[in-house]
Amino acid sequence: MTAVVLVDDHPIVRQGMRLLLEAHASFRVVGETEHGVAAIELAEQLQPDVAVVDLMLPDLNGVEVTRRILRVSSKTRVVALSMYSDESHVLDALRAGALAYIVKGASSENLLFGIHEALAGRRYLSPPLTDRAVDLYVSHASQATGDTDSYLLLTAREREVLELLARGASYAEIAEKLTISPRTAETHRTNIMRKLDLKSSADITLYAIQRGLIAPE
Repeated sequence: MTAVVLVDDHPIVRQGMRLLLEAHASFRVVGETEHGVAAIELAEQLQPDVAVVDLMLPDLNGVEVTRRILRVSSKTRVVALSMYSDESHVLDALRAGALAYIVKGASSENLLFGIHEALAGRRYLSPPLTDRAVDLYVSHASQATGDTDSYLLLTAREREVLELLARGASYAEIAEKLTISPRTAETHRTNIMRKLDLKSSADITLYAIQRGLIAPE
């Protein structure tokens, strides 16, 4: 029996995936949530075989969720779910440790196949991504360094602060949410702008949208 955790902020999407998976006797959905932080806690508690993770979550982006799930549950295979099919999102997911990347416009058969491939330790990208793209993306992901992707220079805490800044949070609000001081939040902002070569708050928001860390309003 394959234990699965579902992470998506749309209840109807989770319900659809649950019905699809539980129609097969080999799958059992052991947990589901709409929040990234809760997903990490579920993974640590339940140690599922598979986590299907949406890349756009309200509190923490799915790429970071993927990275943290694998830290607390090394046995878990992560299947990324996204509405985006561009190279940057695919690369981010693969670098974070996802084995399969499913575009939300793909068929239910693609999702099932992607899960099976991930369980077997193989990478899979759903249509419209091609087999040739798999090799290309994996090659890029393995060769990528901080010199080619400045986002990789950010610490986990700086990534959290980046998202909160992009959502318009003040230093005080960031401090309260992350249990740090406002001065520390300000220092993180300074470091983020230096590492990403950003000049203003508007640049931070635009960067986060382009990176897929937050959804455009």
